[in-house]
Amino acid sequence: MYLFNSPTLLSMAEHLPFNALRVFEAAARHLSFKKAADELFVTPAAVSQQIKFLEDQLGVELFHRYNRKIELTKAAQRGLPELVAGFTHLSEAVSLLKSDEDDSSLTVWMSPSFAAKWLMPRLPSFRKLRPDIDLNISASRDLIDQHQNKNIIPAENFRRENVDVAIRFGQGDYPGCRVDKLFSVSAVPLCSPSLLEGDIPLKSPDDLRHHTLLHDHTPYEGRPSWSAWLDDAGVGDIDSSHGMAFNSVTLALAAAIDGQGVVLTLNALAAADIAAGRLVIPFELSLPLDYSYYVISLEDKADQKNTREFREWLLDVVEEY
Repeated sequence: MYLFNSPTLLSMAEHLPFNALRVFEAAARHLSFKKAADELFVTPAAVSQQIKFLEDQLGVELFHRYNRKIELTKAAQRGLPELVAGFTHLSEAVSLLKSDEDDSSLTVWMSPSFAAKWLMPRLPSFRKLRPDIDLNISASRDLIDQHQNKNIIPAENFRRENVDVAIRFGQGDYPGCRVDKLFSVSAVPLCSPSLLEGDIPLKSPDDLRHHTLLHDHTPYEGRPSWSAWLDDAGVGDIDSSHGMAFNSVTLALAAAIDGQGVVLTLNALAAADIAAGRLVIPFELSLPLDYSYYVISLEDKADQKNTREFREWLLDVVEEY
C-alpha cells in the first residue's frame, strides 16, 4: 500500500519519458537508429528526436555519433541493463494482470528461411498431435545470431516479445534460457540436375569456373561463403565474389532450382528440395560449420506443458530424420 500511496513515486512515474526510454532501448539494442525505427514503425528522424529529447531530460549524452555507426556512452552502458530489466518487469506485470490467460496458444519464433524450408513441411504432424494448440509462427531475421549489443541478455528478447520457443542458428550460448541442440549442419553446393549435363557438365569443383555462383547474403553470423568452400576444395583460382547475390536463402534456392547457377547453403534448408529431386549435390564435399540449430525457451517457462511438448516433438522429428 505504501508504494501506491507514495506521492514521490507517483510523481516520478508521471514524469518518466516512457516513449523516449523505449526508443533508447531499441536503438541501444540494435546500435542503429534506422533499425530501431524499423522495429518501432517510425522514421529514423523521429528516433533521433526522441534520443535527443531524452539526453536533454537526463543531462547526459547517450550515444557517440559517428559517420556510419553509433556507440553507447559509459552512462548509457551503466543504465541500459537496468532499463531492460525494468521493461521486462513491466511486461511480466501486464501478463499477470490479464484476467483470462490463454494457455492454448504457443508462439514460436525463427528465421524466415528455417520456417519456410524446414519447419513448414513437418508442421502438419504436430498439428495432428496437438490440434488444440493455437500456433503463432513468427519468422524474423532478428532471431538469427548477429553481433548484438552485449548489454542485452537474450532472455530479455523472449520476455519482451512473449515468445515461448525459438529455433536459432548459433553457438548455443543463451543465458537465462534452456537450450537443446536440434542438429548440426554443413555447407554444401547445390544445383539443378540439368547442370550435371550439357556442354560443360559439373563433374568436379574446378568446373565451377564455367557456372554462375549463387550467394546467400542473409545477414547472420556463421554464414558459409564460397571463398571458404573453394579453399577447402583446393580450388584457388576462381573469383568467388562474382555471380548473383540474394538477401534470402529461399530466393537463392529458387534460382538454383531454375538452373541459373550453383548455390552454397546449409544442407538442412535444402533437404526437401533434394528429396524431391529439384536439387542435387554435384560433388560430395561439404564444409563443416561451428554453428548449429538450437531449440530455446526461457528457463523458468521451459517445463510449461505446451512449450515442453513442442520441444519434445521437434527433437523426436530430428531423431527420426
